[in-house]
Amino acid sequence: MTVFKVMTWNLENLFSPSDPREVQEYQEKLQTLATVILNLDADVIGLQEVGGTEPLQDLLDLLGGGYPHHQLSTEPDSRGIRVGFISKLPIQDSEEIVDFLPLGLASVPGQDNRGKPLEIKRLSRGALRITVELANGLKVDLITTHWKSKLLTFPGGGFTTSDENERAQVAGMALLRRTAEAVTIRVKANELLARSQRHALVVLGDLNDVTEAATTQILQGPSGSQIGTRGFNTSDKGDDARLFNLAPLIPLERRFSRVFQGIGELIDHIFVSQELLPGQPRLLPVVDSHIDLQDSLPSITERPRERRGKLGSDHAPVTAIFDV
Repeated sequence: MTVFKVMTWNLENLFSPSDPREVQEYQEKLQTLATVILNLDADVIGLQEVGGTEPLQDLLDLLGGGYPHHQLSTEPDSRGIRVGFISKLPIQDSEEIVDFLPLGLASVPGQDNRGKPLEIKRLSRGALRITVELANGLKVDLITTHWKSKLLTFPGGGFTTSDENERAQVAGMALLRRTAEAVTIRVKANELLARSQRHALVVLGDLNDVTEAATTQILQGPSGSQIGTRGFNTSDKGDDARLFNLAPLIPLERRFSRVFQGIGELIDHIFVSQELLPGQPRLLPVVDSHIDLQDSLPSITERPRERRGKLGSDHAPVTAIFDV
């Protein structure tokens, strides 16, 4: 058997310092992140909220050559954050996923910073696919993605409004965009799942919604047979198109990856194709949300900029260890 460990982690505002007074905080944040990554020792890590090539290289330097292969999306959002991968395994292929796909939802309504209507035709920040090969010859495609936040930004850049009509409209448009992002990644998954059985697929990242949310469940594909259901260990014709959310394998008391206004919620997910769940009954991976590696997770508010420059991350890393 070949052991393969993957991880997803939102690093929360990993930006190079723009002010000399921020250098010490930045170095301490990097050291905190590097310590966690080295302790968890995953083979491939999908990252979110990386503020460019310089902070990624600074992090890699602290990892001491442990992750010689990396790929960063060239498509950040308006804040400058983007997704990427660091890997112990060579990256054989990569692909940027930026625009909504024609077979999905080609566009959804949105608005600019002044409240002017516009058509949204792309992901909030580009997703990224890479391909690696395991020691047993199994090729694995991995997609890291970071969907539109549930935290709302109103025209003018504010995070709150006293206009309930405006709040409802902005919340609805955010949900539509997150839905189109879910459909885009699912359509891309359909394309990848159509390959031979010697290709596995992992979709991971910050989906900005919980396991039960409709946007999260779009990724699953054909209904039924998810982990924890009666049909999970019985093969059926939907398995070739299915992605299995590993969330139910996280111990219940640890089944969250962020704390929002005092409430834990699992918004960082790992989905896998059946090739990573071999056997009959299926061999289950060991999955965990590492909520205690940075002391305790901070409780965040609706104002995301409040934590810029803080140590560590407001997200817990989530890992899965497979025997394949």
